[in-house]
Amino acid sequence: MSEIISIANQKGGVGKTTTAVNLAASLAERGKKVLLMDIDPQSNATTSLGFNRSGYEFNIYHVLLGIKKISEVILKTDIKNLSLVPSNIGLVGIEKEFYNPKNKNRELILRHKVQEIGNSYDYIIIDSPPALGPITINALSASDSVIIPIQCEFFALEGLAQLLNTVSLLKKTINPQLQIKGFLPTMYSGQNNLSKQVLDDLSHHFKDKLFYPKGSKECIVVPRNVKIAESPSFGKPVIKYASTSKGSLSYKALALAVIKG
Repeated sequence: MSEIISIANQKGGVGKTTTAVNLAASLAERGKKVLLMDIDPQSNATTSLGFNRSGYEFNIYHVLLGIKKISEVILKTDIKNLSLVPSNIGLVGIEKEFYNPKNKNRELILRHKVQEIGNSYDYIIIDSPPALGPITINALSASDSVIIPIQCEFFALEGLAQLLNTVSLLKKTINPQLQIKGFLPTMYSGQNNLSKQVLDDLSHHFKDKLFYPKGSKECIVVPRNVKIAESPSFGKPVIKYASTSKGSLSYKALALAVIKG
């Protein structure tokens, strides 16, 4: 079966979509067959891969409504081995459907939809919205694990307890296999004392849940990098836009760490 990994954090601006897109692309670059699922109404993962929001008719919204199967909305990307389930701003309306009294198992809708594609992919990477609403709950309920990007800035750990409690609750109830795969420090600056402090705090509390390159005692961090910021405007992951940049190398290292387990 596919390994399903959600990228989640209820705080916005932490590098969640950047991580989802570049992890998916980096895994594909290593020969893994990857499906990136954009379930964020902002659809930034979709546009980051060069798709115009008006350039496709069906998206994840139609899948969650039961109008289409996942296999019917998948788009091929320009990157070998990487496919995309696109999103659209219309997805904001799905919460009304989720709260319909007829949807007794609304937390499991995405899990049931994903079962249709079974073992067609090595990895399914889910880019979730920056909120702990029903869409993110669906993503976590469908996943084997979650990667949590945390920006190395003030208030970085604010709200993290709520996300961890949600993961714990889902693990105890509807998704016993759900694990925290790891925390990924993002927007790190070695010249910034605050960045260093946040990284020290993460290392102190979650040392075993950080990602490490083979043979290294220093965890993988995603630096604050102009190439990462530029790449979405060109419709490319940073690993394709600037393959030797520091940001690109970090995501390639992350993919290798994910593969190694």
